[in-house]
Amino acid sequence: MGGPRHPCRAGGPPQLAEVIWGPTSSTQDSGGSRKWFLLLIFVGVLSFSELSFITEPSDVTVLPKDPAVLDCQAHGQPPVHIKWLKNGVRLAESEHIQFLPNGSLYIPKIKHTNEDSDEGFYQCLSQNKYGAILSQRSRLTIASISEFVVHPVPMVVTEGSVARFSCAVTSSPPATITWELNQSTLPVQTDRITVLPNGVLQIHTVQLEDAGEYRCVATNIGSRLKSKEATLTVNQGVDPKPRQRPRIIAGPQNITVSLHQTVVLECVATGSPWPIISWSRADSKPIDVYNAKVLGNGNLVITDVNSKHSGIYLCRATTPGTRNYTIAAANLTVLVPPSIVERPESQTRPRAGTARFMCQAEGVPPPRISWLKNGEEVHLNGRIKMYNSKLVITQIIPEDDAIYQCIAESEQGSVLSLARLIVVMSEDRPSAPRNVHAETISSSAILLAWERPLYNADKVIAYSIHYMKAEGLNNEEYQVVIGNDTTSYIIDDLEPARNYSFYIVAYMPMGASRMSDQVSQHTLEDVPLRTPELSLTSQSSTDIQVSWQPLPAKLSRGRLSAYRLSYRTAADNTVISVEIPQNSTEYLLEGLQPDTIYLLRMAAATRVGWCEPSAWTSHRTPKITSSKVPSAPILQLEPLNCTSIVARWQTSPESVPAQGYRLCYHEESQPEQPVIQLQAQTYTYTISGLDPRRKYHVKILAVSQEGDGYQADQTISTPGCVSARDQPAATPPPPDHVTALATNSSAVSLRWSRPAFTSGKAVSYTVRCTPVDTHNASAIRYIQTTKQSVVVQNLDSNTHYELVVRLHVDQMSSPWSSVVYHRTPLAAPSQPPAGVRVTLIEDDTALVSWKESTEPNMVITHYTILYASHKSWMSGHWQIIQREGSHTMALLEKLEAGNVYLVKISASNQAGDGPFSNIVELALKRGTVHRSKNPRHSDNFHDTTVFSDGLYHIDQRSMTGIIVGVSIALACIVMCALILISKGRPRKSSSHKVIAVATGEGPHAGLTLPSELHAENAEALIPMISARFLDVEGGTNVVINTAGPLNSKNQSNKWLLFRREISNQTESDAERRASLYEPGKTVLRYDEHLGSPPLPPSSREIIYGPFHSESSHTSEGSQETGDSGHYSNEESNEEMSNPSSSRSSRPESFGTDDGAAVAELKQSFKVENEECLCLRDSAPDASCLCCTSDGSHPSQNSSQAVGS
Repeated sequence: MGGPRHPCRAGGPPQLAEVIWGPTSSTQDSGGSRKWFLLLIFVGVLSFSELSFITEPSDVTVLPKDPAVLDCQAHGQPPVHIKWLKNGVRLAESEHIQFLPNGSLYIPKIKHTNEDSDEGFYQCLSQNKYGAILSQRSRLTIASISEFVVHPVPMVVTEGSVARFSCAVTSSPPATITWELNQSTLPVQTDRITVLPNGVLQIHTVQLEDAGEYRCVATNIGSRLKSKEATLTVNQGVDPKPRQRPRIIAGPQNITVSLHQTVVLECVATGSPWPIISWSRADSKPIDVYNAKVLGNGNLVITDVNSKHSGIYLCRATTPGTRNYTIAAANLTVLVPPSIVERPESQTRPRAGTARFMCQAEGVPPPRISWLKNGEEVHLNGRIKMYNSKLVITQIIPEDDAIYQCIAESEQGSVLSLARLIVVMSEDRPSAPRNVHAETISSSAILLAWERPLYNADKVIAYSIHYMKAEGLNNEEYQVVIGNDTTSYIIDDLEPARNYSFYIVAYMPMGASRMSDQVSQHTLEDVPLRTPELSLTSQSSTDIQVSWQPLPAKLSRGRLSAYRLSYRTAADNTVISVEIPQNSTEYLLEGLQPDTIYLLRMAAATRVGWCEPSAWTSHRTPKITSSKVPSAPILQLEPLNCTSIVARWQTSPESVPAQGYRLCYHEESQPEQPVIQLQAQTYTYTISGLDPRRKYHVKILAVSQEGDGYQADQTISTPGCVSARDQPAATPPPPDHVTALATNSSAVSLRWSRPAFTSGKAVSYTVRCTPVDTHNASAIRYIQTTKQSVVVQNLDSNTHYELVVRLHVDQMSSPWSSVVYHRTPLAAPSQPPAGVRVTLIEDDTALVSWKESTEPNMVITHYTILYASHKSWMSGHWQIIQREGSHTMALLEKLEAGNVYLVKISASNQAGDGPFSNIVELALKRGTVHRSKNPRHSDNFHDTTVFSDGLYHIDQRSMTGIIVGVSIALACIVMCALILISKGRPRKSSSHKVIAVATGEGPHAGLTLPSELHAENAEALIPMISARFLDVEGGTNVVINTAGPLNSKNQSNKWLLFRREISNQTESDAERRASLYEPGKTVLRYDEHLGSPPLPPSSREIIYGPFHSESSHTSEGSQETGDSGHYSNEESNEEMSNPSSSRSSRPESFGTDDGAAVAELKQSFKVENEECLCLRDSAPDASCLCCTSDGSHPSQNSSQAVGS
């Protein structure tokens, strides 16, 4: 998703050829002339005649009144003009200062007075039509020598010991020092006398004749100077000499020298017997044997020094044949003139574009970097900024076309490097990118998205993303260049809990857009990167004072909420932890054991959580002693550079005077280095030869006659080296061999290999999973792991993802690995079509419509529409229509009036079929004409209640209609009853017929008849569900059979209205009835009478008209098959009226024997003489209208059977 990030690269696309040739080759309307024009620009940039110096002025030292010549020769397209500057001010040609034809500066007679002096810094300025460049700085020095700053002092020594004199003088050029004895040149041919290059005189094994007056003579090209005389007095020695430990009387001193100079590290020791002097480096590196030699009796002289000679040198004086020794140390610092390690490059940029010039320099001390434009200092403003050492020019204008120079300068000299900026003019520029918005992803990443420019968007070849910290001054602006095929980018490697500002520029071959509107966004907090550095001291033998500095914002990564200090003894694993408020910087541990090693560590926390605790730091509490010992020095550590640390300390005025100090240090988790002995007057020490980005522990204590004082401990981390030489080693390589393997449609398994690098530290990995071209930050996943594989889950199916991995080690992160693309497999739709709607547009035609699938990346291949009339649905018959995935409607034709139709839809793709939608009903009234202009429709409302039985329960309007219908039916029944009573005809009893209305539930759903009753009760067991089966909108399980005679044409079925007309039944009839009764059923009984009139129409017939003559299984059977198949069992009335032929039609729920259940049901039978019509509503207490044979009025009873 874009190119590499360049903090200071050019503001346009990465390669100039890409900018020019990429779109030109694909843009036909540009024409050949534009190609040639662009080619000329391209060639001009690569081969334009940059100004350059053939010879630059160099440092020169001259005597007063002598002539001087400063050379300067430049090369470039003529005419080339050369001018001179002194101390930054332009010089005018005169008799005293002359400009030679070759450009050099000639001064015939050097002036050196208090009023006027030619001494100073000189530079030449070369100029042609492309611009101007300035030369390096040249120093003109007039030879001189000052008074002695150090004179030799008188000495009194014993015969056979060592005498030492020193003097120092300031001279330019450096003076040569010689010595005189009694105003005569001192002979130095003897091995006993050594004159060091720094002017020190050493006389070993002093003899009586060495006594006299000594003075030093300093000589340079300008003058000769003599010091004061000093007297050497030699006393006669005593034999034999007592045995003495070695003692260094003149040890090496910290010294700073320039490159290529000679260094003298003096080491003079005494003792009895005479000690042996040896040299080594503290970092265990070998001493350069080619440039170093031992002068005299132990002095180390290094000639032509360079940066590799920097470090700590140890002088060791050892008594021969023993392990008694004394060490003195000194730090050698070699000053290195500036050198540019990354030079700026010439660039061609369109108007309104951005140019970035890189410049990295190194030297000791680190050089200062500044920029020149055509030989003059660059004027920084809101458009031209300098970030550290980089020069950034935004919204380029024609006046920015110039030669720019990077100057790196220090006390050791200066160096320059130049680059040219060519501004290309074009009026055909795109407008700025629009609607830029940023969204936070994590503590280190922000998603940036935008819209293409409104004008000339088709000519955009690249986008440039610019971002920087929003708070603070002179923050560095970073830039990322990406292609024109995307309008989003993830910017990572940001600091947690920081605000950033962003803007975008669009590029085309001949120009760039103006910058877009700036947007700001903040990153989330994270756990602290590491813990504070601890400083440990003891004020007594039972306490440890722990102090630390607050973490900088870059390390805290948010607002700290608390610290946790843990400690234990080295011999005990029991850890004690103390939580400390976030605003504290010290804590006193009291009640500790004396003379005990304690291990301490600390952790810090933000609102996100705790960081990893630091490594254990050891500290020994002091011993209990009656004598007074020095208190712990106040230690301060400061990184000097990436490989050196400066230790400074001071003692309390109340402390016991110290005779010296002992300092030791070691890298974390590494053994301690040898102890360094320091003199009492020493309060600073430089530790060199360290590794970058490492944590070191430093300990120091004072030594007195009473013993060792209290110890101070402190930790410090060395910074990373910024030179180009150290950068490749600082950044670990990214993981390689990244592979992705599909697990299922919502997961992918990612594996990778650890790159080959030598670090043995623990590593962790971050996996980023991003949908391609996403603008939604919540869709981007970050996973942390320490393993080399991970399973990314909860992905969207049929989605293209890009996956990358990066490595973390030692507080550093590698670049992201190469991108691995993976598309998750296709999955069947998980949701049914939404918004299903059925509209009646003609008498026999309905329109079904639905909404497209909203599932991401879901390609629907076809839709399946199932529809059926209520009668067909009961028998399990559905009609099927399929439509292509691009359609969202279908016609249902040849519908029959007077029917209720049920419709449901599912979506399918290549992976399979999705679930069906909720059923939508459409009722066609008989004889009603519908116009297409005013269609009647039915919607799939979400509040439709669907129960587990698959039936729809009665709504309020249907309930009202049913009640009206039932009332009319009951009125007819009452009228018939009155007529029968008035006629008073005798009634004949007949066997009762019982029909059970079951819900298919309850403990007796599988109740069976005794085997001997099968034939006799076959007719009663037939599930007589006629076409007049009432299931008003799926709300009732009542079965009412009004089909008429069942056994013969002369018989009729008549409801028993009076209990007294019911004849006594035989025991077998009762058992028969009882065996059919179950809790959860309502038993409807009627008698058979010859010539009985037909029953009045049912409420269903009143509402919907007469039904067709069809039979089906019980409602239980329809529940099982209504939505899933074409199951039906249709039988003729003749078959159903024949008991013998209908045995096979019995539901399987009626078994063969269940005598115990029959006996139980005899006792529980309650309504055998009661006729009830029950209408089941969604309410739990259904109402039943019952007619009894005792002549009572119809009553309403709450039926648990129906309601269960």
